[in-house]
Amino acid sequence: MHETSPRMQRPLSRRLLPLAYALMALVGVILLLTWFALQIQVTLAGFLNSESVWSKAQKQAVISLDAYAIGGNSADMAAFRRNYIILDSDRKARDEIASGHFDRAVVSQAFVRGNVMPSAKSGMIFMLQYFHRAPHMYEALREWRATDTAIAELDVIARELERYRAEGGLEQGEVDRRIQRINALNDVIEPHANQFSVEVAEGAVWLGRVLFGGVLAAATIAVLLWVFMARRTLASIRGTEERYRLLFDSASDAIVMVDETTGRILDANRAASEWTGRRPRELIGDRFVHLFTQAVSPLEGRAATNALLCADGTRLPVETQCSLASWGDRRVRQAIIRDISERVAMERERRIAAEALASIAEGVIIADSQRRVISVNDAHEQLTGFDAHALRDKPFDATRRLPDGRRLPQAIWDDIAAGHNWLGEVQNTRHDGSCYPEQLSISAIRDAEHQVLYYVAVFTNISAIKQQQQRLEHLARHDPLTGLVNRAEFERHCTEAIAIAERERLATAVLFIDLDAFKIVNDSYSHAIGDQLLVKVAERIRRQLSDGDVAGRIGGDEFTVLIHHMGLREDARAMAERLLAVLSEPLVVDDYEIVLSASIGIAGYPLDGLDAATLVANADAAMYAAKTEERNTLRFYTPMMHANTSRRLQLASELRQALVREEFRLVYQPSVELRTGRIVAVEALVRWQHPERGEVMPGEFVPVAESLGLIRRIDEWVMQTACAQIQAWDLAGMPPVRVAVNVSARGFGHPAFVEGVSRALQGRQVPPGRLMLEITESAMLRMGDDTERTMRALHALGMEVAIDDFGTGYSSMAYLKLPAVAYLKIDRSFVSGLPESGNDAAIIEAMLAMSRSLGLKTIAEGIETEAQHEFLLQAGCNEGQGYLYSYPLSAAAIERLLCPRASHVPTKLRLVPPKRGL
Repeated sequence: MHETSPRMQRPLSRRLLPLAYALMALVGVILLLTWFALQIQVTLAGFLNSESVWSKAQKQAVISLDAYAIGGNSADMAAFRRNYIILDSDRKARDEIASGHFDRAVVSQAFVRGNVMPSAKSGMIFMLQYFHRAPHMYEALREWRATDTAIAELDVIARELERYRAEGGLEQGEVDRRIQRINALNDVIEPHANQFSVEVAEGAVWLGRVLFGGVLAAATIAVLLWVFMARRTLASIRGTEERYRLLFDSASDAIVMVDETTGRILDANRAASEWTGRRPRELIGDRFVHLFTQAVSPLEGRAATNALLCADGTRLPVETQCSLASWGDRRVRQAIIRDISERVAMERERRIAAEALASIAEGVIIADSQRRVISVNDAHEQLTGFDAHALRDKPFDATRRLPDGRRLPQAIWDDIAAGHNWLGEVQNTRHDGSCYPEQLSISAIRDAEHQVLYYVAVFTNISAIKQQQQRLEHLARHDPLTGLVNRAEFERHCTEAIAIAERERLATAVLFIDLDAFKIVNDSYSHAIGDQLLVKVAERIRRQLSDGDVAGRIGGDEFTVLIHHMGLREDARAMAERLLAVLSEPLVVDDYEIVLSASIGIAGYPLDGLDAATLVANADAAMYAAKTEERNTLRFYTPMMHANTSRRLQLASELRQALVREEFRLVYQPSVELRTGRIVAVEALVRWQHPERGEVMPGEFVPVAESLGLIRRIDEWVMQTACAQIQAWDLAGMPPVRVAVNVSARGFGHPAFVEGVSRALQGRQVPPGRLMLEITESAMLRMGDDTERTMRALHALGMEVAIDDFGTGYSSMAYLKLPAVAYLKIDRSFVSGLPESGNDAAIIEAMLAMSRSLGLKTIAEGIETEAQHEFLLQAGCNEGQGYLYSYPLSAAAIERLLCPRASHVPTKLRLVPPKRGL
């Protein structure tokens, strides 16, 4: 069982002392009520005695006056006067008290004359003064006052009789009338006097009951209050131990009561039990020092740190504080053990934070409310060269300025004082006098009233960031490959030049430069070579510029030049011609000698446009005209060029709908065997039947389709339509001829190309040998390593491939050995000069010889004369195409031409003379 607490060791008499005081107060209250009841009883006795005396005096007065009237005896008159004095004294005392303003001595004398009990006088005066309207008191007084007039008249009759007797007597008749009047007055007085006696008696009974009830109620309340207090006192005595135990056990700190003499534990609360992992009865009796890893400080009132041994063997950092107390005659030490693990952790975190603050790369300044430096970290000295001693008590903003050189304005400090933080760029001065840009953040530490106590400034050197920012800004305005300005920066320079030209009434010109056949260079070599080529082109352009001129790169191989301060737009021709000359000179890139040319368009302010965007767009249109018409030349902008550009844009828009509206169709140009003249194949050629423009040739819409990414869909349509036509011809019983289909580089290089071809053949049940694919050698070069993989897949499918336009591009003999390659198509540019051109004849003979050695068949394009036909036949060419044999025909025309049901089928086609205008 736990020892009782020091509070419980207090003597019981002291705990019961309030209850004893309450009992004494209860006895005093009962005695006071008893005295008060005694006084009321005395007063009631006085009232009853006075009523008896008054009633007796009233009756004796009537009897004495009646006797005097009959006999005239003076003794009867004297008796009447004695009784009348009693009646009159009581009346006067009553009326004096009722007036509210009375002389107590006068009233007392009147009560003496009225034979009132001396001990009841004060109570009667009090009752008549304050309780004259109490039940029965009010009725008794009313009956008493009702006799006043009759009693006064009795006095008048007595005086008359006394006077008449003194004057010589009265006649008998007069005496009889007086006697009758006395009797009549007695009849009036008697009922009121009787009722008065009744009311006085009933009032005494009522007052006695009230007095009894009041005393009983007061005594009962006093007893109940005492009982309630006694119960509370006893409950307090019983609950003190429980409350003490509850507080003792619910304390968040561990509390241990230790015998001062033996050092053993007398009691321990729940926290001590939980922390040590031992039940309270296990702790009681053990030595207090066994709970800790170190000796316990015996000093009273002083806190000491220690480590408490926990149940799991861990050590809990604690703080102990002891105080002495008394349990009866025993001296005990109350030890309060507080868990300080959070405080230790916080101190460790503060230490870590201080170390981190000292080790971070950013400079930190702590200043007082006047912005005077208190302390700085190590990074501050490394960044600025100032240590804490050099800056102490100096304003930390003294060495800092805004980027424009102004001091930090007061608005910054007002904003911080209002509860905000400030972040901005400033210029700071180092100890050696040099300046550097820094990012500065200032915040404030405030007290409970939100007044600034300290300023905390964190800064970092942003010199590298500024340099990086400048580099990024340069990259944002310049082409990263060539270093020339980009489109946005070029247009900004152009806008400034236009403003100057407008102000000074001069001209400004924009040159739009596009490299001819640059895509072939990228496809033939590599993009890395192409990039190096662009860098060298940019260097050549830059060397031709004058002071104030600007060069830019706004696209892949598109450059622009801005020329200032010209009198006329045509003055830009000299610059354009110099650029054409230097760009046409050979360029050496990684041991490759590359020859290029360029097309240049020129647009000038104010003739060709009033803003930068318009000038660039119009110069672009002029460049396109130069490239389309001739290449390696220049053109000045004319409004018609813009119309052509608009036409190309409209064509692009209409081309998107052409497939949906089924506006494409195929025509077929026969290919004849030169030796026999027999039609052995046809080439499927796509045409666009525009609903408004009529037939649009491939040379006009194919480049647009390639730029829009629609060429692959057109390839698929051509493939599907050609296979459907082969199936239709087979069903019609026509001789089986080979159908050649042109494939674009984008379609041929697509990963799903071979699968699409196979699906088209299978869908129409067309043998692979009936369909031949034609692809230009430049397209094959553009595909790179994918060419061989695609060719092997086509060969496995049973397909044959013809290399179109052979000899016009960057030829690679390695492609001729690929398994699917079966035909070479000699370009019309070599055929047109036959047989007169010796160069063309030599080139064609070399091609034919090479083809024979490789086992390839040859097809010559563009044969228009018999002389060309004979030369190619003698040279050993296998097949030919051209207007000499047939124009491209519709499928129906081809069917009529080859239909076996015709009555006469020639063994050789009739030669068709060419129409030079087509």
